Amino acid sequence: MSRQDIQIDRKIMLGNEAIARGAYEAGVKVSAAYPGTPSTEISEHIALYDEIYAEWSPNEKVATEVAIGASISGVRAMASMKHVGVNVASDPLYTVSYSGVGGGLVLVAADDPGLYSSQNEQDTRCVARAALVPVLEPSDSQEAKDFVKFAYELSEKYDTPVIVRTTTRLAHSQGAVTLEPREEVPVKEYNRNPSKYVMMPANAIGRHVYVEQRMEAMALDGSSFAVNRAEYKDLSIGFITSGIPYQYVKEACPDASVLKLGMVHPLPRKLIEEFASKVDRLYIFEELEPVIEEQVKSWGIQTEGKALFTRQGEYSANLLREKILHENIEGKAPAKVPARPPILCPGCPHRSVFSVLNKLGVHAAGDIGCYTLGAVAPLNVIDTTICMGASISTLHGMEKARGKEYIKNWVAVIGDSTFLHTGVNSLMNMAYNQATGTVIILDNSTTGMTGHQDHAATGKTLKGDIVPAINLAGLCRAMGIAHVIEVDAFDLKELEKAIKEETAREAVSVIITKSPCVLLKGNVFPYKCRPVADACKKCGMCLKPGCPALTKKPDGAIAIDDTMCNGCGLCEQLCKFGAIERVKA
Repeated sequence: MSRQDIQIDRKIMLGNEAIARGAYEAGVKVSAAYPGTPSTEISEHIALYDEIYAEWSPNEKVATEVAIGASISGVRAMASMKHVGVNVASDPLYTVSYSGVGGGLVLVAADDPGLYSSQNEQDTRCVARAALVPVLEPSDSQEAKDFVKFAYELSEKYDTPVIVRTTTRLAHSQGAVTLEPREEVPVKEYNRNPSKYVMMPANAIGRHVYVEQRMEAMALDGSSFAVNRAEYKDLSIGFITSGIPYQYVKEACPDASVLKLGMVHPLPRKLIEEFASKVDRLYIFEELEPVIEEQVKSWGIQTEGKALFTRQGEYSANLLREKILHENIEGKAPAKVPARPPILCPGCPHRSVFSVLNKLGVHAAGDIGCYTLGAVAPLNVIDTTICMGASISTLHGMEKARGKEYIKNWVAVIGDSTFLHTGVNSLMNMAYNQATGTVIILDNSTTGMTGHQDHAATGKTLKGDIVPAINLAGLCRAMGIAHVIEVDAFDLKELEKAIKEETAREAVSVIITKSPCVLLKGNVFPYKCRPVADACKKCGMCLKPGCPALTKKPDGAIAIDDTMCNGCGLCEQLCKFGAIERVKA
């Protein structure tokens, strides 16, 4: 029996929760993912269903391969990730497009128009088009659930993996969802078939022909799919749209005719040509890249799209009003509120590490995580951030380009989860190619930025099982790295000593700074930091790390917000005059 209550017929759900529900109702047996906003909650909700095996994999490539293996064995499987995770998963994705599936196989890709939590705005539809994989795009929570179920039907009917594309707005908005019982899909019998599943050249040539035929068949059949529908009203204006932008069209232009595409690749040409022939003026309203527009124009259909609407950021009803209805929306939009830039939390161990790097004038090649905030004032130590795991490889490239002396005042910084994601290979490369750089693994015992998910070094699975934890120091030593130092992230003297020694060393070295994330559930903070007013020299040293619990009074003295302070002791250590004391809370 599932721990999830399935007696309710209708429920308000996040888009991500609805996707998880769709997997449950579709009879999915295996789910694998790596946490990444805005996709993370999908797996967290899937884990509530006892009928589905769910795991956090070390990265998206592994997650996709786990799902592929489950599919080949004959069961329905899912892999979930954010859009940049699709890049990591692209190697198996491009090939499983050729090999096809056993049980249904769905990859959920969460794009991030507007860059709410990402390093780029890439459009997964472009990847899918290159990989020859069909894409469904829901526009609300109900469709999120229903389209997942339909994706498994398509997958098994056409022998293909299917991508369900979602976005931040859909993933994190709520809507009413009708709940249905789980379909217990029979496990398909496995029959050995190397010509289908072994993608060496001779086999892949034949499968490529099949894939092209499959996509043509889906494009033809798509005109009759229920997920693609024409809504005819005022024929003087028509929109082709999909996903969340459909909601904006309905809000801003409720009387317009709309062709709502649920399958955005391959496109149902016959249905599109029929719709275009009936409206006087045609617009294509799609976020990010002109994927639909370019193909429709290639068919000789006259339409307007990206020349009118932007390729950047998230769309809105106001964008339509401004561009199509030419309404003056000034005063109708809510007043702008002051910007609130993200900051490291009070008591964050990253702040302590970055304070020492800042003091020593050391540059850092950065990575993806909360610690990327070390790039901004007042810490100002992160110089580069490319993608998951790139900090270590970037440092290595600098050394090989400019020599050992050039990187004496550089380090690579990477979180524990990110190190296991793709940092391991990069460190292996440093060891193999005789580098001399220093890598700092910021071990805060969790995947912090996406909401404190476990990973292979925390000793706990997505399902809550207690398992042996990967020993990061032991893993580094197993690569042949002789100099691996573990240090408390808040021990400033030892940390400074380690950074000075290891950056000067003529060999690759690793410093593991250990202190749990302050927001981890169950953390107890027995201390508070309090100012000693008479001793304060108003020098401002304690303010340099930018802890939000500390502020300066009008007279220059320091105030500490007792409700924010976690008693980490960083400010106390920085004060040379004993003007801050650490006391029992």
